[in-house]
Amino acid sequence: MARKTFKFRLYPNRQQRDTLTATLDVCRELYNAGLQERIEAWKNRTPVRCYDQINQLPDIKQVREDVAGVFSQVLQDTLRRLDKTYKTFFGRVKRGQKAGFPRFKGRNRYDSFTYPQSGFELNGKLQLSKIGNIKIKQHRDLEGEIKTLTIRREAGCWYACFSVEYQPTKLPHNSNNIGIDVGLEAFATLSDGVRIENHRYYKAAQAKLRRAQRKMARRQNKKSKRRHKAILLLQKAYQHVANQRKDFQHKLSTQLVQNFGMIAVEDLNIKSLSAGILAKAVHDVGWSTFLNMLAYKAENAGRQLVKVDPKYTSQECPNCHALEKKPLSERVHRCDCGLTIGRDHAAAFVILGRGLRLQAQTMEQSVLVA
Repeated sequence: MARKTFKFRLYPNRQQRDTLTATLDVCRELYNAGLQERIEAWKNRTPVRCYDQINQLPDIKQVREDVAGVFSQVLQDTLRRLDKTYKTFFGRVKRGQKAGFPRFKGRNRYDSFTYPQSGFELNGKLQLSKIGNIKIKQHRDLEGEIKTLTIRREAGCWYACFSVEYQPTKLPHNSNNIGIDVGLEAFATLSDGVRIENHRYYKAAQAKLRRAQRKMARRQNKKSKRRHKAILLLQKAYQHVANQRKDFQHKLSTQLVQNFGMIAVEDLNIKSLSAGILAKAVHDVGWSTFLNMLAYKAENAGRQLVKVDPKYTSQECPNCHALEKKPLSERVHRCDCGLTIGRDHAAAFVILGRGLRLQAQTMEQSVLVA
């Protein structure tokens, strides 16, 4: 079984928008209060469990009418969300990793709440317990069993995100193999010679984003409607860039999984690459999201994604395997063995070769174990 999320736009009326916003405010306040209680308990060396905090909810509802107006499982999930964040923090600390302590959430930093099991129904409209029937644009059918529903606010718009569990359909056997060299000049170069352009969505939108940022900066009264409107316009501009990038990556990853049985990629440390002088370009190209999409789609379709050592892939000759250092400005691979080929194309060939060798080793080991 696998998980996927279906995201649909909601069109609440004014009263429903107010109720959705009020629900977010209650959940945010509960999250912050729960975090404060945990901090105090830690200072006093007295443990507080998620179960203990959930058991306090009936008493809170008796004295807080706004809390009583929120579906009980939504409130419980808010505290479970805090518990998960808290455990993740301490888990990273124990492993010696860099960890940021859980933060209190401001009004613009808490944008979703979840119905974990029940309290919702989809029948032409989306019926939410304690909120009502909301118009929904369901542009495709759901598949599988609905596990959770998350209501999310993004740039002033509301969305319903259904997390479903389903049985993925395996694609027919495909003996075609491909190596992929991701880059900044081209988004990717394939070992079959195909070059996929880097659209640079963020860079293309920078002028528009700067105008929106300047407009927001001029609205200095933080409580004014004009500043709020300027913030929404800026958020929508950023969301448009993210949507463009995600749409491109979804289409490309789906196409690759459908056309190839084995896909070889570099096992890149993208986090370290994102910290250098090329950080903005690396974030704009979105390698991490693309490779994650490729990984889960390949697994669900029964394809094989092989990650290879990225060392010297751009310096190794795919024909004779000799190593020759080349500056980044040199875009053509020329080897003494006579091979002349584009630098990125050569790297994609090297990645494919390493992927095929790893695939063969894995198959050999599985035969020996059997």
